[in-house]
Amino acid sequence: MEQILASAAPTSPSNSSLHAARSAKNDEFYTQISDIEKELRHYKDHLKGKVILCNCDDPEWSNFWLHFTLKFEDYGLAKVVATHYSRGEPSYKLEFTGKDQPVVRTPLQGDGDFRSDECVELLTSADIVVTNPPFSLFREYVAQLVEHEKQFLIIGNNNALTYKDVFKLIKENKLWMGVSPRSMKFKLPDGSEKDVNACWFTNLSHHKRNEELVLFKSYRGNEASYPRYYNYDGIEVSKVVDIPIDYQGLMGVPITFLDKYNPTQFEIVGLANDKRAVDDAFVQGRETHLDEQHKRFVGMVLSENGKLRATYARIIIKKKS
Repeated sequence: MEQILASAAPTSPSNSSLHAARSAKNDEFYTQISDIEKELRHYKDHLKGKVILCNCDDPEWSNFWLHFTLKFEDYGLAKVVATHYSRGEPSYKLEFTGKDQPVVRTPLQGDGDFRSDECVELLTSADIVVTNPPFSLFREYVAQLVEHEKQFLIIGNNNALTYKDVFKLIKENKLWMGVSPRSMKFKLPDGSEKDVNACWFTNLSHHKRNEELVLFKSYRGNEASYPRYYNYDGIEVSKVVDIPIDYQGLMGVPITFLDKYNPTQFEIVGLANDKRAVDDAFVQGRETHLDEQHKRFVGMVLSENGKLRATYARIIIKKKS
């Protein structure tokens, strides 16, 4: 049975009820509306006439729900749908179709888990998904979006950039970074703020993705500044700003390169991110026993003054002609 509500604005539960609802999911935080507004303003052309689904945001206190209901006319949306997760108990969904229409609340048969059949049905009916999914379920969440070929703009932990299945999507240009910097402040249930290493992931095009990275450093004459890897046919570039303009081979660059990545300017070849595995192997003197595939891909290794040192995570890239 549908229930008609008078207002699109979310209610404000007490801190105690808020904490009780979230206590079992300590990897979730409340996205601040300022961060949502700062990112969403770059996608107005994508949003017009679309059905938006927020399927990991309890609408009673979700700033995603609040943002879309307040900006409904400005974006020219068709509908906003949000599902409420209630662990182990029947939950509900909210739908909004415009400022002159009431919010419709409809009970769900299940608890609102995004993986449930009824929530998957909502997903298939939506055009764009915008939400902050649980970080611990990020792989599974992204896999579901890809399976159903959905457009999305979601928040995830920076570490997700190095997940094998997520990085594969980045390499294949099926997923990329949003516009905003890779750092956010989240609200905690007690009202305090917490800095979280999080970023936006999307498959919606935006202007930043097409900006060319200006290169001004030269490899020729500065070869000593770009040491070659001991275990890979490429050079170490420890800072994105130092990518040379005149080098056509393989280069290892920091993960922060993804903030500047333009697929028309560079090709992503692979990811080397297991510093510990490389360190352990060389500390134990087993480098001669590593097969070529293992030596090439567990991480990048430099030889400095006769000693071997593993770098931090590196993305292997090369310039496009």
